[in-house]
Amino acid sequence: MFLYCFYSEVCIFGIEIFRVSTILHIKNMVCPRCIETVENIFIGEGFAVLSIELGKATITPVPTENQLENIEKLLQKKGFELLTNRKSKIIGMVKSEVIRLVHFAENERLKTNLSDHLAQLIGADYSSLSQLFSTSEGLTIEKFYILQKIEKVKELLSYDELSASEIAFKTGYSSVAHLSAQFKKETGMTPGQFKKSKGNLRNPLDKVQ
Repeated sequence: MFLYCFYSEVCIFGIEIFRVSTILHIKNMVCPRCIETVENIFIGEGFAVLSIELGKATITPVPTENQLENIEKLLQKKGFELLTNRKSKIIGMVKSEVIRLVHFAENERLKTNLSDHLAQLIGADYSSLSQLFSTSEGLTIEKFYILQKIEKVKELLSYDELSASEIAFKTGYSSVAHLSAQFKKETGMTPGQFKKSKGNLRNPLDKVQ
C-alpha cells in the first residue's frame, strides 16, 4: 500500500519519503492556447498533468534534472520560460493572475480587491509583493493591472460589438469618461481614434509593460 500526495507535498509512509508530483511555474502563459501548448509538451515527454492554469502546472512524476533541462528547452522553443528561483516565481504568479483576472475571469475580477486577492493567493504581505514587483519590473502592480485593462479595452473595441458604456462596465471602469481618460493617458489616443486604426496597435499580453 502506498500513500500518494499531490502539489509538491512530501508524503511519509513508514520511514520512506515519496514525492510523486511537483509544481512548475512558467512565464509567458497568457491564454488558453498557451495552456494547451504547455500541456502537450509535458504529455509528449511522458508526464501526467494533474492540473494546469496560466503560469503554473502540476505534473507527475517529479522530473529529474536532465528531464527538467529538456522541458526548459522545449518550453523556450514555444516562447515560454521555466521559472526556477523564488523571486521569479512570485513575479510570474502576480503577472499570470492579473492577466487571468482581466482577460479570462470578468465576473471574478469585478468582485475582487486586487491587493487582498494577490496577498492571499501568494501568501505574502502585499507591500512586500509590490516592492518586489516594482524593483524587478520597473512598474507597480497597479500600473501593470491598468495596462492589462487597456489591452482588454483594445480587444473589445476591435470587435466593434459593444457600446462604450458596455465596455466600461466589462472592464471595471466607473464611467465612459474614466475609461476614455485613462485610455488616452496610456495610449495617446481616444478609444474612437483607436477604433479607426482597425485595432492594429494591440500588444501581446506578455509584452505589456
